[in-house]
Amino acid sequence: MAAGGLTTRGPRSLLRQIREAMAGAAPAQERLDHVVRTIAQSMVAEVCSIYLRRSSGELELFATQGLKPEAVHNTRLRPGEGLVGEVARTAQPISLSDAPSHPSFSYRPETGEDPYHAFLGAPLLRGGRAIGVLVVQNRSERRYDEEEVEDIQTIAMVLAETVASGELLAQDELRDIEVAPHRPERLKGQRFAEGLAYGHVVLHEAPVPPENLLAENQQVEEIRLREALIGLKAHIDAMLEGGRVKLAGQSFEVLETYRMFADDRSWNRSLEEAVRTGLTAEAAVDRVRNEHRARFAQARDPYIKERLHDFEDLANRLLRFLAGDKPGERDLPDDAILVARNLGPADLLEYPRHKLRGLLLEEGSAASHAAIVARALQIPCVGRLMGLRDRLSEGDLVIVDGETGEAYLRPRPDMLAAVQSRMEVRSQRQAEFAKLRDVDAVTRDGQRITVLTNAGLAVDLENLDATGAEGIGLFRTEFQFMVSEELPRLDSQTALYKLVLDTAGDRPVTFRTLDIGGDKVLPYLETEREENPALGRRAIRLGLDRPGLLRLQLRALLAAGAGRELRVMFPMIATVDEFRAARELVDVECEWARRRGRELPALLRVGAMIECPSLLWHLDALLPLTDFVSVGTNDLFQYMFAADRTNPLVSDRYDPLSPPALRALAEIQRKCADTGTPVSVCGELAGRPLEAFALLTLGFTRLSAPAGGVGPVKRMILSADLGAARRAMTGLLGSSAGSIRGELESLARKLNVIL
Repeated sequence: MAAGGLTTRGPRSLLRQIREAMAGAAPAQERLDHVVRTIAQSMVAEVCSIYLRRSSGELELFATQGLKPEAVHNTRLRPGEGLVGEVARTAQPISLSDAPSHPSFSYRPETGEDPYHAFLGAPLLRGGRAIGVLVVQNRSERRYDEEEVEDIQTIAMVLAETVASGELLAQDELRDIEVAPHRPERLKGQRFAEGLAYGHVVLHEAPVPPENLLAENQQVEEIRLREALIGLKAHIDAMLEGGRVKLAGQSFEVLETYRMFADDRSWNRSLEEAVRTGLTAEAAVDRVRNEHRARFAQARDPYIKERLHDFEDLANRLLRFLAGDKPGERDLPDDAILVARNLGPADLLEYPRHKLRGLLLEEGSAASHAAIVARALQIPCVGRLMGLRDRLSEGDLVIVDGETGEAYLRPRPDMLAAVQSRMEVRSQRQAEFAKLRDVDAVTRDGQRITVLTNAGLAVDLENLDATGAEGIGLFRTEFQFMVSEELPRLDSQTALYKLVLDTAGDRPVTFRTLDIGGDKVLPYLETEREENPALGRRAIRLGLDRPGLLRLQLRALLAAGAGRELRVMFPMIATVDEFRAARELVDVECEWARRRGRELPALLRVGAMIECPSLLWHLDALLPLTDFVSVGTNDLFQYMFAADRTNPLVSDRYDPLSPPALRALAEIQRKCADTGTPVSVCGELAGRPLEAFALLTLGFTRLSAPAGGVGPVKRMILSADLGAARRAMTGLLGSSAGSIRGELESLARKLNVIL
């Protein structure tokens, strides 16, 4: 091979010849043979071969110039076999001056490749997966230079796209060549929102496939790429500065990382070099993304792998700039299953709710706000599905199993039929719950239980009547702030709170003041970076540090509650002094309204959330100052067990149905009973029948559950005899086991409690 790679510098001439071969009317094999001859001649190579991966994982020799013709379609390499298998396995090019001396070399006598020493192989990448390998070989022992490696990668990229698109080989000629995942697969993840759904994949911010691979005018493509990069960086700058860009739920730190990677010289240089080889700007972005995908996928370090997602997002945004697309303007099929790496709450709300059947995420947690929004919208959601996006194509049929925490990709007909049957049963069960909507939640031994629901969005208000909940035990006010492009003004806050109260009518509503900070960062609110934000300045701490922000919200709440009952609750109270300071701000706002002759609530109740373990030993001082309290079990237990509930590596290290957790809850209930302080439980525990059964046995009579949990919990209450259950629970609390879940399930069965 001549130094410097192609005989005609720059592969554009060769790429045009390949395109002409593709457009020919000859049979597929003749066109492939023409392609390898053209590449061998242009690259001054004595051998050029194309291997394609079959669904079995084997690499089959599909065309060659220089090896024995009878080896075509007869030579097959097992996964990872030989140098060709190594190129496919690593998804990276391999260049050797003496291939037979390499430990991975595999001798196949039927090919007649004995005389050839120099070897250069590049993967045909599609969606980050190697669907084949392009190889050139020479007799002389020589090392291919960087430009030659760059050339063969460009050619391999074009071949991969043309093979996958059917331009080079028709679909029937491809037989079982796996140009994209097509076999049924089952992925195990975590349940984020209950329910069952099936439909067709819609990729969130899906990469726009390049329509044209080869540039007609290289200078024009360079200008397009440069302008798109400038636009991308300006877009990120606007988000960093809190401009009018809907980006709720993405942290300032992530945006700064985006900006850093957008300026990354290596990434920018790779894009520029790809365009200079004769590709369009879109094809250059696609090629560089595929190379990053393949390289980072081999990394073992989680931090390094995480960087892949940064480049993925950047590439997708850059492709959208090149295409002139605007976010949130996509048409969806009527049975859309949204697939994403992760989502913020605003991202999910941008999609038409009536067309979304389910949600699949590579990352996230059940406590993330995307998951909370999915539960509020009653959209089945499964997360923590590693490698999900690389296993799916737009339009694939998938099943979202929010009961088992699984996803079925391209399911078999029998699996689809089984899920449809389960959905019918689930629908019948929902009909049973609907019959309980107007039935009072009274146990078999006559104890009245109050069942409320949690909310945070205007759409949640529809669930109030549908579920028969007796009120809203927790209204999360931060969602209005997170989905807004700027700090909500006083009138917009007041309007939302008034709408909630008007919809609830005579039913009680408890508003939780802003719980932001930690994993809930507002793009327009400047905050300092913290080493451990979950234990940092969040919730009431941020409100007290920025009293103007909290006072504005309290002013809106008081205005909305004029002339009726208003219940306000402060989150993450860790000390009695914090509650005193927060309550003083309520008094200040009440006095401000009086001086201006404004009507105040007819009844104002102020409460605290118990979610910091420190309060367990100071309830005697706190409770006399409150009108009510509510137990936030989600945060309380993650702080008790020092295990981040959003971190899948440690979130399962404890069971909330363990003696320490239940004893803490029992102590709270006892202290509240002693002081006559109304107490409720508003964490996720209150919405699961077994966990809610445990809460009732501890003496709690006021539960606030997610909308989907109201019916199942009410059915459990109607079947329970609490007197017998409470006597049994006393003995279980003394257990030394890490969990008494099994014992509680046995107790429920013994007492005929329906879970």
